[in-house]
Amino acid sequence: MGFLLLLLLAFTFIPPDPAHSQQCSGGPISLVLQFADVGTDQWIPAHRRATGSLDPLYDLVQSYLDIVQQNPLPTELLRDALNDPPSAKTSQILQYQAGYIVCATIATIYFVAMPLIGLSICCCRRNKRCGGRVKAYRRSLLCQRNLLMLSLLLTTLVILVGVICAFAANQKVKEEMEPGARDALNTLQALRHHVSGISHGVQLAVEQFAVPKEQIIRDLNNVSWNVGSTIHLVLRGSVYSAINAMKSRVQDLQNSLHHLQIIKKTAQRLTQYQDELEPTLREQKENIITLLEDSRCTYCDSALSRAQGLELGVNYYKLPSVERVLQNLHGLPKANFSEMIQQANHSFNIFPERVAVKMANVVQDLKKELEKAMKKVQSIADSFPILDHTHPIYDVLVKAENMSHTYFKEAKRFEKYRWITGVVACTVVLLIVICNILGLSFGTYGLTVREDPSDYESRGEAGAKMLITGVCFSFLFSWLLILLVFVTFFIGGNVQTLVCKHWANQDIYKFIDTPGNLPPSMNITQRLGLKKNLNITTAYQQCKNGAGLWEVLQLEDSYRLSDQLSVSKYTAEFQKRLDDFNLTFEDILLTADGKKDLQTFKESGVDRVDYAGFQAEIRNPVVKTSIEGLALDLERLSKVQSDRTVAEQLAKESQTLLKIQNTTVDVMKELVEKLKESVYFLSTIAPNLQTQINDMEAKVHFVESTLPIDVHKIVRKELACFVRKEVGYISLYLSWLRHALTGEVASCQPLSTALDNGRVILCDRIVDPWNAFWFSLGCCTFFLIPSIIFAIKTTKHLRPIRHRLISTGSEETYPFHIPRVTSLKL
Repeated sequence: MGFLLLLLLAFTFIPPDPAHSQQCSGGPISLVLQFADVGTDQWIPAHRRATGSLDPLYDLVQSYLDIVQQNPLPTELLRDALNDPPSAKTSQILQYQAGYIVCATIATIYFVAMPLIGLSICCCRRNKRCGGRVKAYRRSLLCQRNLLMLSLLLTTLVILVGVICAFAANQKVKEEMEPGARDALNTLQALRHHVSGISHGVQLAVEQFAVPKEQIIRDLNNVSWNVGSTIHLVLRGSVYSAINAMKSRVQDLQNSLHHLQIIKKTAQRLTQYQDELEPTLREQKENIITLLEDSRCTYCDSALSRAQGLELGVNYYKLPSVERVLQNLHGLPKANFSEMIQQANHSFNIFPERVAVKMANVVQDLKKELEKAMKKVQSIADSFPILDHTHPIYDVLVKAENMSHTYFKEAKRFEKYRWITGVVACTVVLLIVICNILGLSFGTYGLTVREDPSDYESRGEAGAKMLITGVCFSFLFSWLLILLVFVTFFIGGNVQTLVCKHWANQDIYKFIDTPGNLPPSMNITQRLGLKKNLNITTAYQQCKNGAGLWEVLQLEDSYRLSDQLSVSKYTAEFQKRLDDFNLTFEDILLTADGKKDLQTFKESGVDRVDYAGFQAEIRNPVVKTSIEGLALDLERLSKVQSDRTVAEQLAKESQTLLKIQNTTVDVMKELVEKLKESVYFLSTIAPNLQTQINDMEAKVHFVESTLPIDVHKIVRKELACFVRKEVGYISLYLSWLRHALTGEVASCQPLSTALDNGRVILCDRIVDPWNAFWFSLGCCTFFLIPSIIFAIKTTKHLRPIRHRLISTGSEETYPFHIPRVTSLKL
């Protein structure tokens, strides 16, 4: 009870992979932050009674006490006792303690009767009017003796079990008393430490804002690179495609211009060679035909047909003209396409760096906003309202802690005497049990070895004396035992039924909450500074459910932690800065001069040249007959001629033909091959030239027109993802801060835990084994009565039987027959 009152008074950068720069696709972002443990050293561990072998006994004792004390909490009696002790009515006390009074009456009868009965039996034995030996042997004697010995044995075993439980419970009280007192003191100290450490704990929790701040700064240092890399990654397909198309068309322009110039020059040279070759072939043809038709030329008819084909097979004047196309392309390209393409590639490839430059100012502004947010978080610690309202609780805890030292010291000294008394009482009961067991053992053995019931047997006599000794001990100490049982029963039972039972069901809290039950000097609600609309019961429930101290204490101004920990309060400016930021790029892939050059190329007529005419003409041989073949024929004929003059002329004509072949025809063939290559190239690109240029212009126009829009969309998406991530860090911190303040640093849950610990220490760990002790010892004490009766009756059967003459009629038939005394000497 004192412990309960004591507790009640106490409460008075490396750039990331651009492919995974933000990892934000509209879904939830997985964020992890590691915060330091704050307030864990101030936490009060909850005590629980460990389960043990005595638990069923505890339950049995509590059921018994519920039967003894069936009255509810005596609120009127307690109110009168606390406010005006003399006004407490004795009738009220007796009415409430009716069950204990009945038990006290029984104990008083036992206390008085047992010594008187023992004294009476001693006087009777002294005068040899009771006890002694069995006078005569009867057939029912064996059954009666066995029944008495069995009853005594069972009674002794019950007493033995009871004394073992009493020993265990007595030792359990001793084992729990000192640790319980120490745990109670530690609970008070931990609670005081928790209350005094709120300021430091709040500051530590606020300083943990550095964890998300460092993470956000790391992300800010990388955000511009991430945005630029994402833009480059997303748009590189279309941009590179447009640049490559532009590069191909520029190459087509340059190659077309080159091949057109080749065609023009080659056609001019071919016509020149044609003009030179045509008269030469005509003259040579006439000479050879004249020579071959000469009658002196033998075997010459075979070469005549080939000589008649010695004339031009082509007319290069028929080749289509490309002069007009060349005139259209004159002076192209005017634009520096090489520099233009290189500049476009470079400009796009350094997009991350360009974005970083443009975002440098906004990143610095965001870092400044982060510093402002940190100051706002610090203001939570500076304006936390609990610090000025915990002094009353702290002062009461200090006073209770000082009082507890004296109280626990006295309790320790009292426990030492109580334990010794309990051990002595249990030892006395155990001595009685030993006497009974030894008496039964010796007596049983003596009966076994005795041949005649009237024989004297020392071991049987020793057994009888041991039983009588146990009876003597029972009479001698039973009144002391019942006195000890009742005193411990009255104390422990009242603590259980008046304090522990109503502490567990919170009736005590309701009693304290009821106005007028406590004197004004003990107004717990006011001394603890609770809110006006709260009482001890509701405050206890709220604290047990994890409420903060500011939710139960009466503050001068209303304080809402949810308003202080609103995410928008710390991220609104941060988000606004990013929402106002706009990133624009108006890159031009193709300048006006470049577009004009490609348009001129498109309209130059390159695709309208008659390349089929070129191909038809260049497929014809330069000379219709083979000059080399004709020269070989003439040389062969020169060798078979009999006429030397003809032979020399044939050989000369053969040499002339070979010269024409080497100096003119072969050169023309080379020019034709060169012309063929250029014609082939131009004829290949001509059909698709318009389509390819249009496609290139479309790609360039698409990129130039959509690049600013796409960049804006990507920037907005990436920054939105960035905001979600960074706001998520702050939200994660604020959620942790809420938990740290309500659940660890400034939680009032330790107050309810301390109350629960007090109940566990007092009731579960001390009162339960205390009550188990008197209950076990009381059972032993009351079972001494049948033990005495059975021991006295059993003693007669362990001693020799006095024989007497028995008539033909049995004692059962003639119960009042007085036999004639005879003396038999065996």
